[in-house]
Amino acid sequence: MNTLWHRLEMPTWLLCAAIYGGWILLTLNFHALPWWIVLPLGAWLVAWHNSLQHEIVHGHPTRWRWLNESLAYAPFGLVMAYPLYRSSHLAHHATTALTCPKSDPESFYVVAADWRKMSVFIRLLLTANNSMLGRFILGPAISYVLFWRGARMRRGDLAGYAIHAAALGVVMWWVISYCGIPFWAYFALFAYPGLSLTLMRSYLEHRPADEQSGCTAIVERAPLFGLLFLNNNLHAMHHEHPAVPWYDLPRVYRGERSEALARNGEYSFAGYFDVARRYLLKPKDSPVHPGVG
Repeated sequence: MNTLWHRLEMPTWLLCAAIYGGWILLTLNFHALPWWIVLPLGAWLVAWHNSLQHEIVHGHPTRWRWLNESLAYAPFGLVMAYPLYRSSHLAHHATTALTCPKSDPESFYVVAADWRKMSVFIRLLLTANNSMLGRFILGPAISYVLFWRGARMRRGDLAGYAIHAAALGVVMWWVISYCGIPFWAYFALFAYPGLSLTLMRSYLEHRPADEQSGCTAIVERAPLFGLLFLNNNLHAMHHEHPAVPWYDLPRVYRGERSEALARNGEYSFAGYFDVARRYLLKPKDSPVHPGVG
């Protein structure tokens, strides 16, 4: 598409307005709403912002990185620092060994040598995390540990820490001081469940495979979650065309569907209910990566 609407990436600008406007309105009205309304709305907005950060990593909505990233720094999810996430995610796209824990910073797999050293409790935890329900409940806590363990390996990125700390201070001032929301309430009703929703998307995005093209999944029908995840349910298409904006991915997929499914070895699902039917309580595979000793 080459209309002015799309050249200016207006769908992404409207998305930004919805996310930031919705978050401000929800936090301002926190005390007027019951928790069972705040929880789904807060989780959705944090997960939506996570999806926006992913879009910004890939160069949207403008050609100016400084402007794009000004929209991404706000840590609505509290724990994940955008500058460090950006480095990690670009390394994830650059690797030629997706899912390999030695080369893919976003891998949830472990090498066999590390697995043998783990306690029974940690093994059970990681196995449970490979079920959909386990990823939803345990995944955020495990992601926090993995993210900051990786961040400690990148100690040279002091600017990233500083930016995150400053942005976190602004968010916490707004949430706690201005809106009067206790930290525990924001964490429990916004931050943690927001990452849970995000991890529902990434739960089976990648699997170990002999060929790189067979590692990445497609979830075909996701009218609601497709909006939340900005069409990254079509994840194989995103990896093949990472510069395509989120609102164009379905069109690209429709034009390449047969070839895309052939390339990824038919690693596809009808929708997220199909994923839940198969793996809600059952681990999708072993936490031990089969290709690394």
